[in-house]
Amino acid sequence: MRVHTVMASPLGDLTLVAEDGALVAVGMEPPTTPRSRSEARLREPDLDRRGPRDDAALAPASAQLEEYFAGERTQFQLELAPLGDAFHQQVWQLLTQIPYGETRSYGDLARQLGDVRLSQAVGAANGRNPIAIVIPCHRVIGSDGSLVGYAGGLERKRFLLALEEPDATEALRLF
Repeated sequence: MRVHTVMASPLGDLTLVAEDGALVAVGMEPPTTPRSRSEARLREPDLDRRGPRDDAALAPASAQLEEYFAGERTQFQLELAPLGDAFHQQVWQLLTQIPYGETRSYGDLARQLGDVRLSQAVGAANGRNPIAIVIPCHRVIGSDGSLVGYAGGLERKRFLLALEEPDATEALRLF
């Protein structure tokens, strides 16, 4: 059975959806000023498919996200069940392997899959990630280091990357 909850976050309200105890979606409202078609798509799970509200069932996920936003959690320990085809699943699995505070390019992920020509397909799968933040698609950047392609909006991506930036890197910027 599907259930959902809504929690406040620094990014705005997040809608968490679980099915049979596994997290299947973390959605957010679209950015206020979308810059691309992917940003303009509604990221909140379809109202008809999110199930009844059950805050208790999603309390562990909500608590872990609160800890993440407070800078107290660098890894999530949740059962995940994102819905997607085999290629999407492969890409999303790679995303979970990008360490907190680090980034990878679409090309890096394509090379990990064995074919650098898959960069665009990796980008498309990244954009369809249904479990934002927990499956850290925000950690994927352009090959030149630029912030590109975040369905939640580049301001949110910038916020998440800054949140994860190691203190030592921040301290070095002072000199």
